[in-house]
Amino acid sequence: MRLGVVGAGAMGEAVIGGLIRDGHLGAESIVASTPREERRLELADRYGVRVTAGNVEAVTGADVVILAVKPQVLQRVLTELAGRLPAGALVFSIVAGASMQRIGETLGTRAVVRSMPNSPASVGHGITVWTHAPGVAPEQLEQARTVLAALGSEVFVEEESYLDMATALSGTGPSYVFLFMEALVDAGVHLGFPRHLAEQLVVQTVKGSVEFYLAQPNHLARLRNQVTSPGGTSAEALYYLERARFRSSLSRAVWAAYQRSQALGKPAEE
Repeated sequence: MRLGVVGAGAMGEAVIGGLIRDGHLGAESIVASTPREERRLELADRYGVRVTAGNVEAVTGADVVILAVKPQVLQRVLTELAGRLPAGALVFSIVAGASMQRIGETLGTRAVVRSMPNSPASVGHGITVWTHAPGVAPEQLEQARTVLAALGSEVFVEEESYLDMATALSGTGPSYVFLFMEALVDAGVHLGFPRHLAEQLVVQTVKGSVEFYLAQPNHLARLRNQVTSPGGTSAEALYYLERARFRSSLSRAVWAAYQRSQALGKPAEE
C-alpha cells in the first residue's frame, strides 16, 4: 500500500508513526506534505519518509490519501487536488466537520472514509469513530482498517451524523481530561504539595481509575458510589461539585464543541 499524507500535523504524524511502528508500512511507501520546511526535515529525520511541500506530489501514485489538514484550509486543498487523485485511490479524511459528500463531490470520487481519532492515537492508544461512503470497495475497507489499526481502537458507525458527535465527545475529550487533571494538580499545590508530586498523584489516580473500571466494567454511577462513603470526604467534595453545576457545565462544553464541529464543516463561502 502506498500512502499519501496531506497535512502532516499531529494526526498526520500519528498515522505515519503508527503504521511504521507496527510494521504495516515501510517508510519508503509513505509521502507526506506540509508547507513548513522545518516540519518536513523533522518528519524525514524521525521516520525516513519522503516529504514535500506540494500536496499534488504527495498524492501522486498513492493507494490511500490521508486528508489531515485544518478544517479552515480544507476547501483550498480539495480544490487543488480535484482531478489529481490516482484512479482507485481511497480518500481517508480525519478533518473535523467535513462531510463525505463535500469531499467526494469536490474530488470527484465515491471512495471516501471519514474518521475522527483523538490525540492519544499518537501513542497508539486513541479511539477512532469512522464510517464510509457506499462507493468504498471491500479491498479499500481493508486498507482503511490498516490505517485505523495504527491509531488504537476503532468504532464503526453507520450514520455519518455520529462523526460530529464523536468530534465533540472523544475527539475533543482529551482536552477536557487534561483540564480536569491540571485543575486537580493546582488544587494539590494549593494544599501544599510540590507540583511534581501533585502531578504524580493525579496522573496515577486518573490512570488507576480507568484500570479499575476496565477490571470490573459497571455503570459509572455505581463505581462512584462504591468509593463514596456516607458523610465522608468524597461525599463532601461531590456535593460541592454538584452545587457548582459540574455536570451541566461539562455537558454544555461538549454541546458547544459539537456545534463548532458542524460549523467547521461548512465551506467559508457558505
